[in-house]
Amino acid sequence: MNKLLHALQHNTVLARLKECVRAAMPKGMKTSWWLIKITIPVSLGVLLLDYYGILDIFARYTEPVFKHMGLPGVSAVVLITSIFTNVYSVVAVLTTLHLPMREGMIIAFMCLVSHGFIIETAVLKKTGSSALRMILLRLICSFIIGWAMNLILPGVASTAYISGNRSHGEFSAAFYSWLSSITRTTIKIIILVNVLLIFQKILETFGLIRLLERPLSPLLRIMGLPKKTTLSWIVAYLIGLAYGSAIMISLVEEGKLSKADADLLNHHIAVSHSQLEDPLLFLTLGYAIYWLIWPRIILAIIVVWLRKAELYYFSTIRSKKMIPSE
Repeated sequence: MNKLLHALQHNTVLARLKECVRAAMPKGMKTSWWLIKITIPVSLGVLLLDYYGILDIFARYTEPVFKHMGLPGVSAVVLITSIFTNVYSVVAVLTTLHLPMREGMIIAFMCLVSHGFIIETAVLKKTGSSALRMILLRLICSFIIGWAMNLILPGVASTAYISGNRSHGEFSAAFYSWLSSITRTTIKIIILVNVLLIFQKILETFGLIRLLERPLSPLLRIMGLPKKTTLSWIVAYLIGLAYGSAIMISLVEEGKLSKADADLLNHHIAVSHSQLEDPLLFLTLGYAIYWLIWPRIILAIIVVWLRKAELYYFSTIRSKKMIPSE
């Protein structure tokens, strides 16, 4: 009798798992295609801009700003590359520039906040935030964190110009290298997005999300975030915005996360996300990983509480206007 009950329970669990996969796959492929349609043309565009030296030309006009922050003017090339691509590209560029450790870490802080704007801004917009606001927020915060770390980090700032010219071989070699990279990225998007959505469905079906929400709710309260944002916050912190977009978009579209709560979360994760993979990439350059993690978290918490204060202020103004004066 016990064996029969166990077999029935086993079959029920398997049936529910299969249903999770069946329900998640169509949405996973739809989200994957949406990300791929953005990623491939953007990546190809940056390849062309970089290959023909257009990024370097643009960077010359931004040199004075970076010199005031204790950075050589060539740092602009790193940030511009970061804005249009990702942290992988930043590490590649820093490897060729050979910036001193202190200057390299400062620009790394800025790039960890400001990278992948086109794809990640599309994700933030799709989950309920203003695209322009998110871009300005990230740019402002990246310069704030760069300025602050220039004051905090030990050592003396160096603004000596370091040539940012990079030698390029045949275009065909650069193109084939890009093609290999974008193929790996596309496969990674399809696999990760579908696995994440299946994982989300399993958590919902078996009621496991509550197990995550309870221990993390005190931490999220300190951060000023609603409890319903727990799963999206975990995903954004572990794997980032682009790959984690599947779960965040799904929760908003299904009404399980309100646009207001999602917008509040977006103000946090726009500044601080992918706290596992991205900082680890800079270990290859010898940067201290703990320095690359906690400043962004602190800044993100401040941003959320400022956003809540802003919302409270404007709601108070609106309510006063609705009350007729005596």
